[in-house]
Amino acid sequence: MAVAAADVRWMRLALSLGARGLGRTAENPAVGCVIVKDGRVLGRGRTADGGRPHAEVVALAQAGEAARGATAYVTLEPCNHTGQPGPCSEALTRAGVARVVAAIAAPAPRTSGAGMARLEAAGVAVTLGCCEAAARRAHAGFFSRLSRGRPSLTLKLASSLDGRIATASGESQWITGPQARRLVHAMCARHDAVLVGAGTARADDPGLTVRDLGPLPQPARVVLSRRLDIPLDGQLAQSARDVPVILLHGPNPPEETRMAWEKAGAQLQEVPIGAGRQLDPEAALRALGAMGLNRVFCEGGRHLAAALLSHDLVDELAVFQAGLMIGAEGLPSLGAMGLAHLSEASRFELSDCRSIGPDSLSLWSRRELG
Repeated sequence: MAVAAADVRWMRLALSLGARGLGRTAENPAVGCVIVKDGRVLGRGRTADGGRPHAEVVALAQAGEAARGATAYVTLEPCNHTGQPGPCSEALTRAGVARVVAAIAAPAPRTSGAGMARLEAAGVAVTLGCCEAAARRAHAGFFSRLSRGRPSLTLKLASSLDGRIATASGESQWITGPQARRLVHAMCARHDAVLVGAGTARADDPGLTVRDLGPLPQPARVVLSRRLDIPLDGQLAQSARDVPVILLHGPNPPEETRMAWEKAGAQLQEVPIGAGRQLDPEAALRALGAMGLNRVFCEGGRHLAAALLSHDLVDELAVFQAGLMIGAEGLPSLGAMGLAHLSEASRFELSDCRSIGPDSLSLWSRRELG
């Protein structure tokens, strides 16, 4: 069935509103909602920081009594759960909304379609599937956590044109320019957590906070460290009480070290050991999913990046390249992956490519088979 042009227009507005909540609403999805009547927007909203109230409640509060007889455009099927403060499907019915247009059904099998069915039973006209592909991309992290038990993962790589991240002497700051680095901060802000390996945490002592973008909720900082051998006098430990730090470690780390990190304010979670006596990356992501994280942004290092790619855990690649060559003696952007055949490599499809100051950014999405 053809979708009306007006429905597409208002749903795109709802999607843009929802996008403002990315990185702020976990464990809930970042939903957008617009209330429209006679071509006028009466109310608009997104899921609030922390996940409550939901987008529909925010938009209905703004519309007030004018919502009666209006159409609500929502980027995800309104929830139908029981409990406080009550389901959004009920709130829409109570407000007297005449029609609800939802972009995509709820992902969980037991709840998919339930919100729309409740609305329809109450006499509300319903339409499902407007801008579905865009909504599926917008809610990919939430869908991934519910269906795969892990958040969606974006892997960032920044290198020279020949794929190097440092010279033979180890010099690496800065390969890309300030515009690219600022964009990386903006990308981090749209994720629930920023992930690095222990080697990066030791070598660079990163703060992993979003900077120079004004007051924003900070993503959690996550480090994979089998032995918890990360300096306790570094930026992460010193700021763990201000911005969450999650340490994913192996069995039996030194008790003294574990207690010191807990005292510093970090959250510790044991992860099983996988191949090569390293932490199992899939188990690590599942642990983050169990914490309610929908979207994770990996900043490195090269061995962690290689492990994530080898286990087919990367959903999106963000590849920044600077216009210089370093040569074979430079440090490659990826560690060893042990591939003998091209057929073993994960394939990605180019979704965007653009200039970022003097550098370039290419975005690659997981190639879906079938």
